[in-house]
Amino acid sequence: MNEDPIDVQFNPSGYLFLSSEKGAQILEENYRVQREQGAKVSLLSPDQLKKKFPWINTQDVALASYGLENEGWFDPWLLLSALRRKALSMGVLHCHGEVAGFDCATQEMITEDGDPVNFKTIKQVVVQMQNSLENQPVECMAVINTAGAWSSKVAEMCGIGSGNPGSYEEIRLPVEPRKRYVYMFHCPNGPGLDCPLLIDSSGAYFRREGLGGNYIGGLSPPEDEEPDPSNLEVDHEYFQQKVWPLLAHRVPVFESLKVKSAWAGYYDYNTYDQNGIIGTHPLVPNLYFSCGFSGHGLQQAPAAGRAIAELMHHGRFTTLDLSSFGFERFIFQQPVLERNIV
Repeated sequence: MNEDPIDVQFNPSGYLFLSSEKGAQILEENYRVQREQGAKVSLLSPDQLKKKFPWINTQDVALASYGLENEGWFDPWLLLSALRRKALSMGVLHCHGEVAGFDCATQEMITEDGDPVNFKTIKQVVVQMQNSLENQPVECMAVINTAGAWSSKVAEMCGIGSGNPGSYEEIRLPVEPRKRYVYMFHCPNGPGLDCPLLIDSSGAYFRREGLGGNYIGGLSPPEDEEPDPSNLEVDHEYFQQKVWPLLAHRVPVFESLKVKSAWAGYYDYNTYDQNGIIGTHPLVPNLYFSCGFSGHGLQQAPAAGRAIAELMHHGRFTTLDLSSFGFERFIFQQPVLERNIV
């Protein structure tokens, strides 16, 4: 494409995880794994934390983990736009439509126990194009399900999750939309240019947004308080009652903050283990999954894309072995659990 390198506005201010006594051991274990893999992170005691970031209230903090290099945040839209332009320059044809169904060839096989199992191969994707009254069949060699929060609905169109009870066909793709709020607030005397993305032991988080005392932050609710995902309305009272007290406790100057704006968006939430699903379906071998990232999609998207490309081209992962993130883990009850999820 011969463009200059894309500036995605990377801000290398690092992540700062705070832990109580209860979670200190987990934070230490995570730190050791990160260091073994070459990550430049450090552990800070409460006194060290207070010395480095005097604006933090270290009460009830037992340990902190701080990223020193190559860690921070950037503009996701700039990255997405750049990847899209690069794909188009390499011959990718981009069409905008809505998947309405699949045409599949089915082959029945009998297990050793005498149970029938249906293997499917997707032959065509039925697409409802914009400004068209008729569905358009699109022949395909493979389908990659990257439908985010709606990935489960796409999988259901191929019969996944609708089979006989007790069969592999009964196991659904455990992805659903979860609504999350992000609040932008102003605090003129708040943390300065050295402010990292802080993840409190309570789960509340915030980071600096540009200059001038602006910040964004939020808090994921517990399971029993999940908001209605049928709309993207923002609950401003949630910030007042749940988020603000936690932020003000950790950063006392935030007692005088003022919310300027807010928005809501969807996590493609994997209800099974909150980790990405990468690979094919065992009964539909030309259906690939890259979904269920539960809020980590931006961080993991380039690696996930490369992994799917390797799987399609070589029939296996060649850079990183991501087989533990496959659909089979739902069948064999082998969750991939991550700790310290925001």
